Amino acid sequence: MNLAIFPEAIRAPTARLLMERALEPHLLIGMPHLTPDGLSETWLMKELGHRHWLMLARDLGMDDADFRTPDGAEAYAAFCATALSNADFAAVEANDVLTIRSTLHPVGRTQTLTRHHLSCGERPIGTVELLSLFVTRSRAGDNRSIMRTALSNRRSAAGVESTLAKTAAALRAGTLRSHFDLATDSAPLSSHRFQPDRLQEFNGAGLFYCVEFQTIASRALASWRPAEDRTIGDRDVFFFGNIDAGETIEAELAAETPNSPTQLCRLKRSDGKTIGVVFSNYRAGRILR
Repeated sequence: MNLAIFPEAIRAPTARLLMERALEPHLLIGMPHLTPDGLSETWLMKELGHRHWLMLARDLGMDDADFRTPDGAEAYAAFCATALSNADFAAVEANDVLTIRSTLHPVGRTQTLTRHHLSCGERPIGTVELLSLFVTRSRAGDNRSIMRTALSNRRSAAGVESTLAKTAAALRAGTLRSHFDLATDSAPLSSHRFQPDRLQEFNGAGLFYCVEFQTIASRALASWRPAEDRTIGDRDVFFFGNIDAGETIEAELAAETPNSPTQLCRLKRSDGKTIGVVFSNYRAGRILR
């Protein structure tokens, strides 16, 4: 019998060290990172969301991303808005090296913005902004009871100005009349219903995953315009609520430009509340060589 013997001195690295490794700027691209049209937007936004959490923990001097309210309850960095601009994901192929240069900026007293500049070799392929604030549940296991919260170790920096934060606040207040040159109060043109899967589209916190908002918008586009082959150029997503496992989501095509390269999609849960608004600007797709 052969036994594997590990030296006693070899131990797993600390969570803090692993956080630093996870924030390393260079990644070798393989199949998990790709679609037939280049870099996967879904993978990218999950990766950047993970980095956002780790950057928050590092900024707060924490050893891991176990965020807590002053009374010890679990807290989560929930996204208020995300913005993808100037995407050129078709430029990315297997065995390329993707570089992610990230910075963190407080916005006001409660929000945090991370900005991620993406490049492949010397070629810029997009910029992503992620805006978050901390939330907790007022009722255990109820995603409709999500509310803002403070952290026991939250820093008090005054923060910087953020166009994304201002746009999100105006949309929430009902004072934003247009965005991406689309009227925000347009009546729906088409709709499509989705049943999210608890094991596929909810995250480890039990919340409907923020990345799935844009995924549903893309899937809805495929149902509304099945003959079109498009890749994303710019996308702004604004978040206003969440759902519990077992609920359905109604995706509404609320507005679009001629030939549908730019679209506004609203996501509503079963009680009629709008939980997300997705503005998308597409460009013609292509097949990898």
